[in-house]
Amino acid sequence: MTLGRPFEELVKEAVDASVDGWDFSWFDGRATEERPSWGYARSMAERLAHASAALDIQTGGGEVLASAPTLPPLTVATEGWPPNVARATTLLHPRGAVVVASPEEAPLPFGDAAFDLVTSRHPVRTYWREIARVLRPGGTYFSQQVGPASAFEVVEYFLGPQPAGVRSARDPGRARAEAEAAGLEVTGLQEARLRMEFHDIGAVVHFLRKVIWMVPDFTVERYESRLRSLHERIESEGPFVAHSTRFLIEARKPRG
Repeated sequence: MTLGRPFEELVKEAVDASVDGWDFSWFDGRATEERPSWGYARSMAERLAHASAALDIQTGGGEVLASAPTLPPLTVATEGWPPNVARATTLLHPRGAVVVASPEEAPLPFGDAAFDLVTSRHPVRTYWREIARVLRPGGTYFSQQVGPASAFEVVEYFLGPQPAGVRSARDPGRARAEAEAAGLEVTGLQEARLRMEFHDIGAVVHFLRKVIWMVPDFTVERYESRLRSLHERIESEGPFVAHSTRFLIEARKPRG
C-alpha cells in the first residue's frame, strides 16, 4: 500500500530500483496495464515450437523469449544495451540460445535466408529490409509493437502538447506499407488501446526511467515540480490514468 506515503520516500524507492532487463514485476501493486487480447508471448511460443531456426530481435533481457516452453534447435537473440545482453545471456544460454550483442541501428550480423522465424516485442525501430533479407522464403516475421501516441497522457503531462507528426508516429498502416515495400506479405495486423493506471508517483518515476524514450530528458531533479503536483493529484483523486497503444503484425516472405 503506497497511499499516504511521503513523496520523497516513494521517489527514492523508484530511483534505487534497477531498470535492467524488460521485467515489470516492480510495478506489482503500484501500476497496472491491460494486456492485448491476442497474447503475444503465447502466440510467439506457438510459432517457435514449429520453427527450425529463429531470431529474436531487440530481445531486452530475454524474458519473453525465455518464457517459451520450446525453442527451435537454432535460436539466436540480438540486443544492443550491454546490461540487457548480460541478463539475456544468463536467461537464454541454459536453454541453448545464443545472444549476440548488436547495435539496434546496425545491419543484422547474419547471412541471407538464415531464419524461418523472426520475432520482436516492442522494437525501437523495425528495419524491414534487414528482416526480409535474413528470412528464408516462406519464413515469417511476428512482432508486437508500440502504436501511435502510446501513454501520451504521461508524455504530455511532462512535455506539453505534442505535434501531430509525433502523435501519429509508429502508425500500423505505415508499418504495413514499409513491410510490403521490403517485399513481405502482411498476413495479419491487429490494434489495441489499453488502460494504464499509476497508483503512486514512484510508479511514474520508475516507468520514465525504464521506458526512456517517453520523456527523453527525464530526471527527478528536472521535473520535480511536476512530479510533486502529480503526487498530490494521485493522493487526492486516485490513480493517474493513461492509455497505451499496441499493434500485432505478421508478415511472410514469399516463396520463389
